[in-house]
Amino acid sequence: MKTVRVHRPGGADQLVAEESAAPEPGPGEVLVANEAVGVNFIDVYYRDGTYPGELPFVPGQEAAGTVVAVGEGATGFAPGDVVAYATHRGAYGARTAVPVGKLVPVPAGVTPADAAAVLLQGLAAHYLTHDTRPVRPGDTVVVLAAAGGLGRLLVQLATHLGASVIAVVSGAEKEKVAREAGARHAVRYEEFGQRVRELTGGRGAHVVYDSVGAATWADSLAALGRRGTLVLCGASSGPVPPLDTGLLRAGGSLYVTRPTLGDHVPDPGTLRERAAQVFALLAEGRISALVSRTLPLEQAALAHRLLEERATVGKVLLRP
Repeated sequence: MKTVRVHRPGGADQLVAEESAAPEPGPGEVLVANEAVGVNFIDVYYRDGTYPGELPFVPGQEAAGTVVAVGEGATGFAPGDVVAYATHRGAYGARTAVPVGKLVPVPAGVTPADAAAVLLQGLAAHYLTHDTRPVRPGDTVVVLAAAGGLGRLLVQLATHLGASVIAVVSGAEKEKVAREAGARHAVRYEEFGQRVRELTGGRGAHVVYDSVGAATWADSLAALGRRGTLVLCGASSGPVPPLDTGLLRAGGSLYVTRPTLGDHVPDPGTLRERAAQVFALLAEGRISALVSRTLPLEQAALAHRLLEERATVGKVLLRP
């Protein structure tokens, strides 16, 4: 079968398409025939060595497809079931052996492509808006990279929860996507902290969801009102430098947090419960999938380049 591997950390050219034997499911595992593979920025972090790991490895941790075999002791799934996963690395291949605790059922009416387009970022958007800093009616919420896979879902969920959303985007096409997702205002990155202040009559925002990091965190802090919360949920421009906590006092008793998915879905039951909520929101039309590109698995390097160049809206999928 076709697989993409990384043999050493580096640029997108380190994603090498290879032929390999199909894996066999081990004890407690299920073999999934991947029909759609989600491409996420965390894949870039593993590829370039930001998140170190053993080499070589098959990147990707989000896919949806059909169960084709069940290993010894694996219960709850049977051949033919449509499933998805978002927390198991090894998705850039035609088939992946996945521990049953990391699988979620895909309900009828949700296609594998839609499941792969929303699961990982939908889980993140859900905990960010419901747990990290629960969004309340009347809140002013700022979302960076608001036309991207995560950002667009954050806009949709925050709007659904009754917030007024200010989207931060890089151009007219992405502004259109963010406004269609529910954003009330859209601003560009240059001095967006000041623009948020202007749009809120000087009050600032209740929460800023910043997935960009190094290039934007200072403006994100400037955009916050008294006792506002900066949620760092990515670092596409690089990690945020060590923070002078005096800035939080001077900004109005601000809060900063850097949450992770693992702390919000720490066990199989929690994962399946939250995934069910995400799929229910999808079925109800509260959130929607937006796939900008679907590429053959062999073009994984192109998919990574598109992400790194911010040349996408919504989601990029690979099809084995």
